[in-house]
Amino acid sequence: MGTLLYIRLIGYTAGTLLQLFWMVVILGYRRQRNFERVFFFLCLALFFFYGGSLLALNAQIHYSQPPITLTEFAIVLITVGLCFVPPLLLHLHTEFADTRGLIIRKIWKRIALSAIYAASLYLAFHKIPSLLTDPHFDFLLPGSSLGPHFGGLLGLAMIWCGGWEGRFAREAPDKPQSYFHWFLMAVFIAGFLVVNALHLAPIPLADTTKQVLGTVLSLLPILPFTILIYLVQRHNFLQIGRQKNLLYAVSTTFLALLYLSLVRRLGSWFEPVLPPEASAAILLFVLVIFIEPLQRILGQTLRETAKREMELVQRVAQEIQEEAKHGDVPRLLAFVEERILTNFELSSVKLFLGDKAIAGVGTGSGNNPSAGGLVWKPPYFPILSGDILIGLLRAEPHGATISGDTRAALEFLCEQLPGALDLCRLIEEKLRLERELAERERLALVGQMAASISHNLKNPLGSMKTILQVQLENPELPESIRGETRMVLEEIGRLSTKLNQLLQFSRPAVRGGSAIGSCDVQVVMGEVTSVLSHEAERRGVRLQTQAAGDSMRVAVSAEALNDVVSNLVVNALEAAPRGGRVMVCASVGEDGCVLTVEDDGPGIPIALQEKILQPFFTTKPQGTGLGLAIVARRVAEFGGKVEWKSPAGDGKGTRFCVTLPLEEARKQ
Repeated sequence: MGTLLYIRLIGYTAGTLLQLFWMVVILGYRRQRNFERVFFFLCLALFFFYGGSLLALNAQIHYSQPPITLTEFAIVLITVGLCFVPPLLLHLHTEFADTRGLIIRKIWKRIALSAIYAASLYLAFHKIPSLLTDPHFDFLLPGSSLGPHFGGLLGLAMIWCGGWEGRFAREAPDKPQSYFHWFLMAVFIAGFLVVNALHLAPIPLADTTKQVLGTVLSLLPILPFTILIYLVQRHNFLQIGRQKNLLYAVSTTFLALLYLSLVRRLGSWFEPVLPPEASAAILLFVLVIFIEPLQRILGQTLRETAKREMELVQRVAQEIQEEAKHGDVPRLLAFVEERILTNFELSSVKLFLGDKAIAGVGTGSGNNPSAGGLVWKPPYFPILSGDILIGLLRAEPHGATISGDTRAALEFLCEQLPGALDLCRLIEEKLRLERELAERERLALVGQMAASISHNLKNPLGSMKTILQVQLENPELPESIRGETRMVLEEIGRLSTKLNQLLQFSRPAVRGGSAIGSCDVQVVMGEVTSVLSHEAERRGVRLQTQAAGDSMRVAVSAEALNDVVSNLVVNALEAAPRGGRVMVCASVGEDGCVLTVEDDGPGIPIALQEKILQPFFTTKPQGTGLGLAIVARRVAEFGGKVEWKSPAGDGKGTRFCVTLPLEEARKQ
């Protein structure tokens, strides 16, 4: 069995180094996720098994009678490693399923893991003392020394993990991952069959067969862990692929350690011919031959990596430029975050613009964050326009740090963002001006139409109103005709009001025009409520006013404020039910004078709230849809702000709040 001995020696060495490699990678990656933590402890358990087996095998080779302390230490390592492999395998698969959202009831996960961990702990504490006193510990088949309970536990874990792998393969996002999970399922099924044959089969096997199957089972994990390195490097499996500098550093370190181990081994072989120092010097000098080929390979690899990153950055920058042409800054920011997150495979990406947003992030180096020339460290990347800091990009990696190539790509991309933002703002301003121009042209047409209507209808309506009023003064007019005449007069008055609203809305809005002036809010409120009090009485609605203070002068013309208050009060009176109430209040706040008009009507449906300020939109059978549009227009003229809330309270009512600039603040 000399061949099998060397196979085990090579396999245990490879397994020990492979598990150590993955432990170093996970420690360097430092992702705060349970999956990586469990993966680390699984590698640690396998490292104990391979390291203990390698230690025992080397002791058997070098000593005719291995030291007892060395043997006991190897037994403890192997036993601890084997006892915790089954629960860690099951725990790793449940954590991976949790990251994929495949576990619905986590209580069953906790119960199953608690049970299998408890069984493994009991097995370890129960077996280790007896195994240390057993002179016949089987290092070739250590599982047989742990008894059939270990075989049952390992077989159960393998068949369970095989089932999970089949489900992972079906749910995999791409073909490489799917193929890997199908391969792992085959490995677990093969492992289950070998465990069943070695530990649970009622038919005894020959010693040679047992040793071959034990060797296959012990070396079975090496191939999946090796393939996993390829998947991480080529397909970014487990999101570690972007940490290429970490993988390269760990791989180079392990290759150097292996070469030094080879130097020591060959030195001991050549010791009868050459002194060990001379052999080591020759073998180390041989490395000079490989410097130039390694330099060419590394140079070509670096060029290809830089080329790929530059192509990626250029593609992303071009996509951002195309998106900027839509002229929508919030949409552009969301697009930038999404493209960077997807293309650079990061955990999260957030873009901050403006002084307030940057100040809310933090100062990065303890200085004023809005000042130029700061050294911002990842995960923050500055966006500079010249020497002025205009924004910050926060890019959080899946692991502990951002790799060097990704960092350089993000820095270069941040240099392109100011141009895209400027282009987006310019196009946004252009579109706004075009919409405003189109709106003015439309209003000009409405104005022409309104002027024509006024010219053709106002005089006839006035004549009709005069004739009907004269007829009403005739005492001989029958009562039936008198009622119909009053009805016609009311309709003529309503028609005149709508015509005046149309003329009022069609006037072009000019900032700094007729809306700018000064007046007393309470005086205007009193005028409007006195005029509309008769309408309120007719509708059976209480019209109340309330003002906090004796005098509140605002930087708004009386005409503009009268339009705002009258339209809001008319709307409130029409919305309030009979017996209801309309409250008009004025108070001074931090931003200026706040005018509030509130009714206790049914409120505005949520689906219609976005449309209420649009011209000609109305839900009333006889409305024009211009009242609130006029309010919005007049408020925009004097630089105020209009807000509303519906329902205002108890599921009903509507409250409109108009913020008016104070005269004192405007003078300052």
